[in-house]
Amino acid sequence: MRKFKWSNLYLILTFIVLYLPIGYLILYSFSEGERMTNYRGFTWRHYQELFADPRMIQIVLDTLIVALLSALIATIIGTLGALAINNTTRPSMRNTILSLNNILMVSPDVIIGASFLIFFTALRLPLGFTSVLLSHIAFSIPIVVLMVLPKLRELSGSLIDAARDIGASNVQVLKDVIIPFITPGIFAGFFMAMTYSLDDFAVTFFVTGNGFETLSVEIYARARQGISLEINALSGIMFLFALVLVVGYYFVQQGQSARKTKKRGVTR
Repeated sequence: MRKFKWSNLYLILTFIVLYLPIGYLILYSFSEGERMTNYRGFTWRHYQELFADPRMIQIVLDTLIVALLSALIATIIGTLGALAINNTTRPSMRNTILSLNNILMVSPDVIIGASFLIFFTALRLPLGFTSVLLSHIAFSIPIVVLMVLPKLRELSGSLIDAARDIGASNVQVLKDVIIPFITPGIFAGFFMAMTYSLDDFAVTFFVTGNGFETLSVEIYARARQGISLEINALSGIMFLFALVLVVGYYFVQQGQSARKTKKRGVTR
């Protein structure tokens, strides 16, 4: 009989604390009632109301567009930034750049949001889609850098030297050696940036305007009037979407690991 481990109990309790409120929220999305007071029976009505609400559908689409665009642009900039930091030879310069990169990670969201608001106001940039997109790109770049940089540090210099010894140019080394090796970190940075964008409220609240809203801001506005179960239905769909992203990322990683293992076997 296997010995019971208290760490397993702690892990189980942690998952219960994390997922029980989400399960409770989703459960009431199928309730026939109008509030989360008592469960009155199973129904799809709130999901039907959600898909019949053009304003909410538009807000969801806007939120997804911002998340995808900001994650994509931040991944490109963050990957190039990680490459630049990794190639910096002076330790003091590298540490300074890393410290500047991490400022947005440790600064309070309220301070970041207020700073962006002042910045966009000084530039006379109208608040709306562009201001939200630029803000999400800005706070997503450090996340990508932190995801890509460890993979670059794992890359053996001998691989790059071997590629150059056989006549590969810098572009070929980047395309055929470095990028394939750090691809897991790039994917991780992209998914993390997208998750942060979907989840962000504080920064977005400061820089949104002109009729443009994201999901987090809309939910906050509706919560002040009393959350309807339509929001529960939306939360259930977003949770399912996040779950699909996580599972998809897992299978991408597994596929890459399998291909690497196969290549090593062929080389041997």
